[in-house]
Amino acid sequence: MLRLALRMAAHRITALLAVACAVLGGAALLTATGVLAESGLRSHLPPGRLGGADVVVAADQEFHPGGDLPIALPERATVPGGLVARLAALPGVTAAVGDIGFPAALVDAGGGVVPADEDPGTAGHGWSSTTLLAGPRVEGRAPSGAGEVAVGAGAGLAVGDTAEVVANGRPAAAYRVSAVVHAPDTGVYFADGTALRLAGRDGTGPRAGTVDLVGLRVESGAGERVAAAVRDEVAGTGLEVVTGAERGEAVAPGVGSARSLLILLAGSLAGIVLLITGFVVAGALGVTIAGQRRDLALMRAVGATPRQIRRLAAAQSTAVAAVALVPGVALGYLLADRFRGLLADRGVLPGELPLTFGPLPALATLLLVAAAVRLSARCAAWRTSRRPATEAVAESRSEPRSPSPGRTYAGLLLILGACVLSAAPLWSRTVVGASATSLAGIVAAIGLALSGPALVRRAGGAVVRRLRPGVAAPTWLALSNVHAYALRLAGVVSPLAMAVVFVLTYTFAQTTVLAATSDDTRAGTAARYEVSAPALGGVPAGTLSAVREVPGVRAAAPVRTTTVVWEYEEFGEPAAESAPATVVGPDARHVLDLGVTDGGLDRLTGATVAVSAEAARTRDAGLGKRVRLVLGDGARVDARVVAVYERGLGFGPVVLSRQLAAGHTTSGLDRSVLVRTDGTSRAGQGLAALAAGRPGLTVADTAADATGAKAPPEVWVNLAVIVVLLGYLLLSIANKLVAATAQRRAEIAALRLVGTTPRQIRAMMRREAAVIAASALVCGLLLSAAPLALLGQGFLGRPWPAGPAWLLPAAAATVIATAWLTVELPTRHALRTPPAEALRA
Repeated sequence: MLRLALRMAAHRITALLAVACAVLGGAALLTATGVLAESGLRSHLPPGRLGGADVVVAADQEFHPGGDLPIALPERATVPGGLVARLAALPGVTAAVGDIGFPAALVDAGGGVVPADEDPGTAGHGWSSTTLLAGPRVEGRAPSGAGEVAVGAGAGLAVGDTAEVVANGRPAAAYRVSAVVHAPDTGVYFADGTALRLAGRDGTGPRAGTVDLVGLRVESGAGERVAAAVRDEVAGTGLEVVTGAERGEAVAPGVGSARSLLILLAGSLAGIVLLITGFVVAGALGVTIAGQRRDLALMRAVGATPRQIRRLAAAQSTAVAAVALVPGVALGYLLADRFRGLLADRGVLPGELPLTFGPLPALATLLLVAAAVRLSARCAAWRTSRRPATEAVAESRSEPRSPSPGRTYAGLLLILGACVLSAAPLWSRTVVGASATSLAGIVAAIGLALSGPALVRRAGGAVVRRLRPGVAAPTWLALSNVHAYALRLAGVVSPLAMAVVFVLTYTFAQTTVLAATSDDTRAGTAARYEVSAPALGGVPAGTLSAVREVPGVRAAAPVRTTTVVWEYEEFGEPAAESAPATVVGPDARHVLDLGVTDGGLDRLTGATVAVSAEAARTRDAGLGKRVRLVLGDGARVDARVVAVYERGLGFGPVVLSRQLAAGHTTSGLDRSVLVRTDGTSRAGQGLAALAAGRPGLTVADTAADATGAKAPPEVWVNLAVIVVLLGYLLLSIANKLVAATAQRRAEIAALRLVGTTPRQIRAMMRREAAVIAASALVCGLLLSAAPLALLGQGFLGRPWPAGPAWLLPAAAATVIATAWLTVELPTRHALRTPPAEALRA
């Protein structure tokens, strides 16, 4: 069977190239998605400043919902400080260090902030933390007293120099440099007692008596034994003990959560990649098997059983797929690496997070693609294999007289289901609701592929019956072919229509959500300016009062952001969702207008929250209700809803009070201060003068941020995915059209033998290409119209989406060029072959 399949494949190279290209592209996309998923599960950050620690004890930075993947918690959870002495007493431990991190930054002589190797929000440490560095070289001695620090070699300072340091929001103070540390990922090191005081760990604050983590150095060869002893010591406390490559997760919880992002990204891509890959592979195999119907019918006539026919088709397709799978998988690994680079460049992933290149993505791709190819081939050969031998031979030169009713009805049901799915943005003004738009378009395109032959046959028949008697011969031939070969035409119109639907719905879904978010942010931001200090790890203390004293300032309020996990019930089952949260106080009502419909932000004190109207409706969290939240450091809280607001897209589903979030963020400093002014220039000039006199402060106009001119990194990532998938889809469509046209050599030869000139044949084929392009564009626009209109209505209050105006003409030009080139070039090639030779082939 395999030998016969290979011989048949050798005579159908052109048609099988379409299958090979579809498999190669699909294998690359599936492998790349698998690499991202595996990296999210198995990849680890380098240990960085914990490279010298053999064992690290830290809090669990993940929330574990029942029956679902863990959710990363980006805020640092603390460890009891008393644990350090207990672990130091364990046999085999040579040093135990309670590491703490807090905002710290060096200021140069000109008042500028010196770039640090480490995140400025956690760059400050006690001197004992240098014990956890991997082989540091130290010039000088340890800091002693409150007036000395040690700095990294990259700061450009020498022992004995004086350095200005801003520590944990305090005013810049002068310190003597007692040591210079030569090691990667160094920060600013204070005397241990000074570090505890600056970090607020020595008093009665919310984090007093705690450390961020405990690092242990052990005797040579005692690592596993000590790690086991430490696990016994902390059993039942919720703390984690990590060694080896896992130490990198303890360096910075916010960076470590990037692995969760990879898992979510791979999960969101997997569905659409599988859908498009299956659609393209099935379409390419349909064209290939259709071109072999005569061969398969003759084999039925000489005694081959239906099962043998299907096995032959599957074996032939599998052989071709096997050739394309190997380079496709290799290309997928390269594509994943380039995609990781894109994510790192856009700030979505940390640049130091590596990908994990294991064999599992390749194995999964081989199994999925092989299964899809074999199933598609068997389905494509099903009708020919089941027909009686005489009918199969008779039908091999023509299409079935009527498309399968079951296929037609299934396609119409899918189109109807897509219309229902399109209404999701009307009920859910969220990113999830917007994603239903693109999904509805793809489902409708698949429905078109199933019901297309019946629709094309009806439309073609109606046009042919209305043709005038004097119509040109090429036009009559082209339209007659449309009517007679509806299955063939639908097979090339459907993927082109899918390309139109895909690019329109996916792109406009992104741009519409971005526009709606910008509208919410712009309408909800009453503040004119934003004062921040990103290089200092947060806004220093005293900034708020100084801003309020600037002439022309009407109101100012501090703002910070965090992440919460919202626990709720959905359809009677427990559910949890991670979401960004804004932290403000009652004074925020003077600088923010969230569109409050119930309650008020003036009540936002104590254990209270404000929620979006969408969240209140779907999660039974109306005014006065209590909600269960897990804060960014894993602390569980029960809060009362004191306000419900409309602008959830711009400000997130939940807003926390400052008291509720106190002690549960990594730095504890505010991200920025929002400032509302009287509109005069003196306020802006006063704020600029204030920022110029304080190191690290910056002033920005909120109007520039609210316009959406700077798109979030996720938008660029999604657009990059769209471009890659669209390129794969168009390449596969082009190969399919070329194969379909090349298989008509006998038809073209027969037309030439009866007197049709090459010019008339080219005119006929061009008219067919025009029908293909026009049908694809009309179908694509019709299938996209309802989802996009409902998307615009739900998010923007108007029946059209937001997005670039050039996208539609660009899509039309691409479809027209693809249809014309992939029909014109194979036709010209076929006309170079003598008719008699073409009929013998």
